Amino acid sequence: MGDTLHHLGEGFGVALAPINLLLGLIGSFIGTVVGMLPGLGPINGVAILMPLAFALKLPPESALILLTAVYIGCEFGGRISSILINVPGDAGAIMTAVDGYPMAVKGEAGVALSISAWSSFIGSFVAFIGIVLAAPLLARWALAFGPAEYFALMCFAFACITGLMGDAPMKAVLAAVLGLSLSTVGLDSNSGIYRFTGGSVHLSDGIQFVVVVIGLFSVSEILLMLEQHLVAAPRIRAIGRNMFNRAEMALTWWGTVRSSVLGFVVGVLPGAGATIASAMAYTLEKRLGDKEGTFGKGDIRGVAAPEAANNASANGSFVPMLTLGVPGSGTTAVMVGALSLYNITPGPALFTQQPTLVWGLIASMAVCNVLLLVMNIPMIGVFTRMLALPNWILVPGILAISAVGVYAIHATTFDLVLMVVLGIVGYLLRKAGVPMAPLILGFVLGDMMEQNLRRALSITNGELGILVESPIAIGLWIGVAIMLLVPPLYRRLTRGRRVTAEVASADDAPAAR
Repeated sequence: MGDTLHHLGEGFGVALAPINLLLGLIGSFIGTVVGMLPGLGPINGVAILMPLAFALKLPPESALILLTAVYIGCEFGGRISSILINVPGDAGAIMTAVDGYPMAVKGEAGVALSISAWSSFIGSFVAFIGIVLAAPLLARWALAFGPAEYFALMCFAFACITGLMGDAPMKAVLAAVLGLSLSTVGLDSNSGIYRFTGGSVHLSDGIQFVVVVIGLFSVSEILLMLEQHLVAAPRIRAIGRNMFNRAEMALTWWGTVRSSVLGFVVGVLPGAGATIASAMAYTLEKRLGDKEGTFGKGDIRGVAAPEAANNASANGSFVPMLTLGVPGSGTTAVMVGALSLYNITPGPALFTQQPTLVWGLIASMAVCNVLLLVMNIPMIGVFTRMLALPNWILVPGILAISAVGVYAIHATTFDLVLMVVLGIVGYLLRKAGVPMAPLILGFVLGDMMEQNLRRALSITNGELGILVESPIAIGLWIGVAIMLLVPPLYRRLTRGRRVTAEVASADDAPAAR
């Protein structure tokens, strides 16, 4: 524990350096703005700023602090449009709108905005404590991982995200397969053969990560915005009281703490994400506290719980990224790509090889969390005015920034064309209900999965038994089975109980008459 505190102190020295503090402040503000603009979300914010940070030749720790601030800021900002116009800024803020917008309609928008900022702060702080305690232990445990264990772990990450995709697990599997397929384009590092390039020299190095992310997320989002014209509910003009009181804080306190712990645990689980965490937290609080049937009608507990959970989950997703090299969310998958730009491979060795980078990043989460709380509560009025930005300014601005970010990588128009093509593909997939998170995880993890599988099989001359030899690998494969089988079985069981109850009620009706 002494070593951990020592490294954490050094990390705060990095995070509080003037340039990094300034970048944290800038990133927190940009993240809040991006998060509250409907449809953008943290992946787009980080993806757009990532090539710009690299082009500015920022040191790796400074670039990561900037991107981390944007990520956490987006989770803070998503609640603003959810509460004020009933349009979630990102997927993690969907549950916030359920009670947040009714509070705004009742003239309690200021209270909803302030309590959600406070609960977001608590969620991030609980996750920060969890990261400090859990990350070094998990990193030491991860040193026991070999290629077989890493391959099983990545399969577990895919199983998590496909098993938790509700009623459309096959669409999640399809997205993951598409991502894996995209990762195979380019030079095969083992054989030196060009694969699936179509004879194009522009694809010899593979499809660039930034092109994939901005195409599939930003461009497809722009197409959706143009289609829907963002027809939103009327904006709330009366903000009301700006600050929650002690009674409201006491009413939401234990729910906020519960949701923070739950969100952190879900965030550590690779692939689960803030959307699932916020939905689970809201459901839990509704079951525990909705005695009067006020949830969904403007209950302040329904605002605090999902916000605490999605912020804790966002921070917790850094744990598998830093310790195992496996992104815990779609946004941390983008940040793995940012590390690759600096030739840095996340994983357990990172804690010993570059402790300043790791602990500076961890400390910056706490610093940015404080900055966001101080920034968000006084600027409630400013942020509400930003939501009035018309689409004719918003859409071209997003497209221009995206194009600059892509062109800055190789300075080729081919990447711009590919960005548009991938954007159209992403638009069609999203219209069909295919989730993007498994796709981006498949693209990021594809090469690592292939390399680890090949290394494991090369050790035994092709014998598959090595994949289930160690206790760690066996445990992970059991986890894969659980994540793939339990959710559909639970849904089937629940559906069966519902049908039985409906039949019983139908049989009782004639008897009652």
